[in-house]
Amino acid sequence: MLVLPVAFIPLLGYAVLATRSASTDPERGLPRWTMSGRLLGDGFWIALAVILIAAPFALALGPLAALIDQAHLWRVNDAALSRLYGYIAAGFILALPWGIVMLLLMPHATAHFAMTGLPCYLFDFPAALRGVARDFTTWNVAAAAIVTAWALGLACVGLVCIGVAPGIFYAILVSAHASAALNHADTRG
Repeated sequence: MLVLPVAFIPLLGYAVLATRSASTDPERGLPRWTMSGRLLGDGFWIALAVILIAAPFALALGPLAALIDQAHLWRVNDAALSRLYGYIAAGFILALPWGIVMLLLMPHATAHFAMTGLPCYLFDFPAALRGVARDFTTWNVAAAAIVTAWALGLACVGLVCIGVAPGIFYAILVSAHASAALNHADTRG
């Protein structure tokens, strides 16, 4: 569990490699996993973009949890448990807008970053939104695939007892392939 946050950087780098591979040759399958500087660099940039997008929601978590706790929605005598319930409720409330923002920004940004290797594409949020507007149908299908993959990946924890790591790995690979489809749509028009 201690190395899990650090292990996500190479995993995210591999997702970029999978996006690049699916963009150039969708029939080839998954690329080989080889640790490299580019894999770590790509993973670092993706992690930084995700942290930047998640930061406003993370900053809003505490104040929203305090508001929910002050509303006394639960009849709990234990103050610590009441605060915990406030954080859980705030997390669920913020999860939807955070997920929508991630779906609007990251697939196009990741596809462009994977093909160019330029980190500036990860932070060009107006261009990502223009990409969604340009080919909404392809983005919608890709977003549906990404959401379904993450739901199935996270369900692996409780339903299938496979574990969180294989479920997240599956979801990230499906997300990479869906992002590659957006790159094909961008090059068409």
